[in-house]
Amino acid sequence: MTEQKLKELLQDMTLEEKVNQMLQVAGGFFTGDMMAMGPMAEKGFTEENVSKAGSALGALGAEKLKKIQKEFMEKHPHKVPLLFMLDVINGLKTVFPVPLGQGATFEPELSERCAQVAAKEAAVSGLHVTFSPMVDLVRDARWGRVMESTGEDPYLNSLFSAAMVRGYQGEDLREPYHVAACVKHFAGYGAPTAGRDYNTVELSRHTFKEFYLPAYQAGIDAGAALVMTSFNTVDGVPATGNRWLMRDVLRGEMGFDGVLISDWAAIEEIIYHGYCADRKEAAVRAVQAGVDIDMMTGIYSENLCNLVRDGKVSEALVDEAVYRILELKNKLGLFENPYKDADEEKEKEVILCSAHRELAREAARKSFVLLKNDGALPLVKGKKVAYLGPYVENRNMMGSWSIVGEAKDVTTLKEAVMEREEGKDAVFGPGCTLLGGEMKLEGFTETMEEEPSAQECQVMLEEAVELAKGADMVVLALGEHRLQSGEATSNATIQIPKVQMELLRKVCAVNGNVAVVLFSGRPLDIREISEKAQAVLQVWMPGTEGARAIMDVLSGDYNPSGKLPMSFPYCVGQVPVHYNEYSTGRPHVEGKDKDRFRSKYLDIPNEPLYPFGYGKSYTRFAISPVEMDKERMKKGETLQASVNVKNVGDVAGTETLQMYIRDIAASVVRPVKELKGFRKVTLEPGQEEKVCFEIGDRQLRFLTENDRWESEPGEFEVFVGADSSTVNGAKFWLE
Repeated sequence: MTEQKLKELLQDMTLEEKVNQMLQVAGGFFTGDMMAMGPMAEKGFTEENVSKAGSALGALGAEKLKKIQKEFMEKHPHKVPLLFMLDVINGLKTVFPVPLGQGATFEPELSERCAQVAAKEAAVSGLHVTFSPMVDLVRDARWGRVMESTGEDPYLNSLFSAAMVRGYQGEDLREPYHVAACVKHFAGYGAPTAGRDYNTVELSRHTFKEFYLPAYQAGIDAGAALVMTSFNTVDGVPATGNRWLMRDVLRGEMGFDGVLISDWAAIEEIIYHGYCADRKEAAVRAVQAGVDIDMMTGIYSENLCNLVRDGKVSEALVDEAVYRILELKNKLGLFENPYKDADEEKEKEVILCSAHRELAREAARKSFVLLKNDGALPLVKGKKVAYLGPYVENRNMMGSWSIVGEAKDVTTLKEAVMEREEGKDAVFGPGCTLLGGEMKLEGFTETMEEEPSAQECQVMLEEAVELAKGADMVVLALGEHRLQSGEATSNATIQIPKVQMELLRKVCAVNGNVAVVLFSGRPLDIREISEKAQAVLQVWMPGTEGARAIMDVLSGDYNPSGKLPMSFPYCVGQVPVHYNEYSTGRPHVEGKDKDRFRSKYLDIPNEPLYPFGYGKSYTRFAISPVEMDKERMKKGETLQASVNVKNVGDVAGTETLQMYIRDIAASVVRPVKELKGFRKVTLEPGQEEKVCFEIGDRQLRFLTENDRWESEPGEFEVFVGADSSTVNGAKFWLE
């Protein structure tokens, strides 16, 4: 449809039709299957509203969505098609590692490919929009939703944000197998006070703009069709009703011209924040802020028409919102083909196909981070290995936001072992349950497995200990339950359940060769695990092909190369902990612990247990001192920092060289280090390669005291190493 035709359509629609375009309802309203959603009246809308709604969420399947679309358009006065949306976070049916795990690959191009596959499976299933990527910067592991982010670094998050948008959307949304991306949650949602979900966010405006906004900007610059509002406040005003945030910053400074959608019932929540007295006022605030779609409250549909007629809301605000919605439908080609890519035969052909599974396996392998290895890995062929722990036969390793993925499609670790030659020497046992009787996960609709009796649990434990005694080596598969991380899963204690810790202690007491395979959706306090085990392999929630990928790494067929996208704290008392903290006036100096008046803890180290960027390999790499091609440059010029990296071990491996820069003195305090580049290098034993990083004005820019992104002349340090703790550096000057 041409732009002119789109404008004519808008002009021809009644006010009621336009307002209902701004309504998003659950797909269950069209099928009669609302489950826990409740009746329409409770949500504030009528059958008339639903019959003219602009979009639906939560429904899936080509046959079902084509039927809904056909019946809907037959009744709609202007035959305007519905948009179908769903949370496709880390895959649809083919599930990839959780986004935090994808961040550990330090390979945005890989996540772009994963997003392409997710988009293809979603598109043939009838979907038009995914509520992804989530690009919130995360620094506090107590917040369960860190699993949906790619980590604590603005630069790394920005690269993944843009890559995922490109993967979902391609070059043209009309082309087959693409869906519209929705960058979320705007803005600052990843910094809730005390790590408690939906809590207040308190950030200085400078920190907010410099650290939290860049990843959203990257997604917008990549062409994201939608942005979703966040639940939190910004400067004391709820984001969903925050005119400054949405109009001045998002639309003005950041140049976003797409559809702005609320999160689930977020418009209603601004009443509970105490920002609005009632639903009418909430409607006014949200539409004035520029929120185009009201997700599942009916606040717009029940109030906006009367507010316009009473002169309290300009119809022009409604028109601009509806035009953006119609424009998105047009970009997707829905006016010409309202079913787009929905295809029952293609669903059977592409979903969970071998190519998609192989990509899931590759992504999982590359996401694993080897945190510790005292020679226990890779496993030695011919040795008797006991695979113990609650994840040995658990299929639920997909992450809590894999809402469409099915456990039946996931291979267990035991099955993956038995597929290989190693299976003939292996023994297996759960040892314990995932949670133990003392821990309950409440408020989830997913059916929880029944806990065995205390006597049965004791037998499981004793059997595991006996298996450990008779084995040359133990692989302990431990970690969080998939529902312990994700939305509404804030934890004050970030450790694996007590019942699993007991298993670890008992097994380590009878076998000195223990490798822990650790499943989680967040960084955990793993001091005791790290002390007791000879090896620790962090595998996150690895997805459909996670088990086979784990065996690829344990066996040595694949050398682990992942790097932490988020620091693992020494203990929960450190969080939020992140590598790029500001310099202080009294920094702690290594080796001067008796100097009391410094910024340090008395009882624990300042440093995390494992820092951002950290990850070991089965081989060893030597990195030379940093060399500069020159020490001074002017704006508009560039210089090069280079190192030689050599594989000094016995097997081929991949190292991720990371470049950090520190601005020594500036108009505002700068972080002690900031990631500004990285390169993955794969080397054979004895092979050496020179790695060069180009540094220009772009890498030196920051938000100055003038509230502008610019560089300032002065002295800088550049560091190149294997993680954020590197001190391998050199100095240069910008004139």
